[in-house]
Amino acid sequence: MGEVRKWLESRERDLQPFSSLSQNTWRRYPEERDPFRTDFQRDRDRIIYSSSFRRLQYKTQVFLVHEADFYRTRLTHTLEVMQHARTLARALRVNEDLVEAIALAHDVGHPPFGHAGEKALDELMKEHGGFNHNLQGLRIVDELEKRYPNFPGLNLTFHTREGIARHHTPYDYCPPLEEFQKFSQPSVETQIVSVADELAFCAHDLDDGLRVGLVNEEILSVSNLWKEILKRAKREVKRKEKELLFRRAVRHLIEICNTEVIKFASQRIREMDLHSEEELRNMGSPLVEIPPGLKKELEVLRGILEKEIYFHPDVVMMTQKGKHIIRKLFESFCETPKLLPREVQEKISKFPEQKVRFICDYIAGMTDRYAMDMYEMLFQPYVKVLSHAARRK
Repeated sequence: MGEVRKWLESRERDLQPFSSLSQNTWRRYPEERDPFRTDFQRDRDRIIYSSSFRRLQYKTQVFLVHEADFYRTRLTHTLEVMQHARTLARALRVNEDLVEAIALAHDVGHPPFGHAGEKALDELMKEHGGFNHNLQGLRIVDELEKRYPNFPGLNLTFHTREGIARHHTPYDYCPPLEEFQKFSQPSVETQIVSVADELAFCAHDLDDGLRVGLVNEEILSVSNLWKEILKRAKREVKRKEKELLFRRAVRHLIEICNTEVIKFASQRIREMDLHSEEELRNMGSPLVEIPPGLKKELEVLRGILEKEIYFHPDVVMMTQKGKHIIRKLFESFCETPKLLPREVQEKISKFPEQKVRFICDYIAGMTDRYAMDMYEMLFQPYVKVLSHAARRK
């Protein structure tokens, strides 16, 4: 037994010398190694089977989940990040398995209602350490998931946990944690997922915005990058099919972004001539980044998305609704803890000083739909509690 895993590990020797190797990682709680999977593959599977990962299918990306079936959810966004990240990892010859695990886990700490929900919880938790979805993701995989009898959480490897803790984009930041600050840079695989997340945000939020009509050709015409990808799309789509034209344009945006990141990183790899993971981690800046020219173009697009989508009155109305629901639930649970599930009440009775954090954990773990159902049960007098409770089982 174990020959299959050893063969898989031997294939990792063909990767770049600065890649992360599964045989060089470790877990917080010692376990027997799997005979058929590397440790990073095992991490990936544990994340996929977790409750927190499944809940992502009913958590907001930009548009509230119940508004329509075709908008991206936090889960579809996660899968798109994974796909982009694996493309980059394969092209750069680094560890795809680790990239996949980090990408699948990078958003498990998100609360309902997207970044608006995170902001609401952070404000409510101001006097109790605040709320950060990267830290919450680490808390989930380290403590809150319950799948094993011998340890709390999922007992993921250091490298996957680091990927969650050091995930960084214009929309994601995690306060430095001592455990992960030995080196100035995280693994190259962590860097790749951060870049892939930023690319996915821009491309796929643009796709949703075009589909719902919040952005159009005229609004986007200030972007040179948009004009380039639209020009390519028009060469392919001869008929007046706007939806197909826009889909092809987004497809070309993804192609340009991936190509430019791969070219830029490949050039840096040749220049730096790195011989070990430690050398990469001691660099003064990340090895894998969005090249400066593309970054400026994406900032123009992101500015359009913020103005026309994220801060559109209809989207703001959705996010305000989500914030209001979270605030009211938080206030009610703090005032009357007996409204909480029995297992949360038991935690509070054992550790009363952590009452507010346990309430935050409970709300952060909700899907949009669950939070709205709970709000209705608490504040709509004619909504039957038992019928909703049965539906949630």
